[in-house]
Amino acid sequence: MASLPLAVRAGRRRRRRPCRRGRHRDRRVSAAAAATPARRRDIRFVLACIGVGLAAGLLSGLFGVGGGTVIVPMLVLLLRFDQRLAAGTSLAAIVPTASVGVVSYAVHGSVAWIPALILAAGAVVGAQIGSWLLARIPQNTLRWGFVGFLVIVIVMLFIVVPSRDAALELTVASGIGLAVLGLFTGVMAGLLGVGGGVIVVPALIFLFGTSDLIAKGTSLLMMIPTAISGTVGNVKRRNVDLVAAALVGVAACTTTALGAWIATLLSPLVANILFACFLTFIAAQMAVRAIRARRAR
Repeated sequence: MASLPLAVRAGRRRRRRPCRRGRHRDRRVSAAAAATPARRRDIRFVLACIGVGLAAGLLSGLFGVGGGTVIVPMLVLLLRFDQRLAAGTSLAAIVPTASVGVVSYAVHGSVAWIPALILAAGAVVGAQIGSWLLARIPQNTLRWGFVGFLVIVIVMLFIVVPSRDAALELTVASGIGLAVLGLFTGVMAGLLGVGGGVIVVPALIFLFGTSDLIAKGTSLLMMIPTAISGTVGNVKRRNVDLVAAALVGVAACTTTALGAWIATLLSPLVANILFACFLTFIAAQMAVRAIRARRAR
């Protein structure tokens, strides 16, 4: 009889232990969830977001890109965002930035509206395929492959100078080609997180023979539905800082039109040289990531 209370106590202890583990697990989960939105909104945070937005907007308008190649590394460096949060925040900031850029290029008649929508439809589908392939293809192989692609584009920019009078004609063949280009762009975005403009602008110039201005304006329009689709998913996963995205996006809007205006003043040759310099910067970024990833192994 004397051993019965001891058995009961031992049983109680066994029942308590899993409860404690469960409580500790809940605390860790709640702490991790609380750590994501807990970010200081001081004057340094605001000024950093504005500075990043001003630089990204100028490049977006000048080259017809989303500006993510500037936004993501700067958010990581200046505000200590992790890579995923920076990418999600950048994608949200691209929506207003690209919208202002489209209006700026449309004023000069440099937007191919229907081709841009075809590109966007392909990119939305391609992004899902890219996300699915992400876990199945070695990242470093993709990075070096993309660096090789950019090197070819950079060389072509010094060989092929587009005509400002060249338009993007929509035919059955070109429509299919645009859909394939959009699909490829979306896949690469899903795999590497690169913006569509880096691929679409040179592809429209070299493969479709369009002018550099129409290529840039069309690229910016293509980004809007793609960025909205990605941002909706990021908001659901809490993978975006909406305050930072708003600050970066609003600041970018003030310089995007300036970048687009400067693009109209540049000759096609000078525009190609500047774009080649920009792509060299992106290729160097990608190569550094590949080297670091290899060393980390």
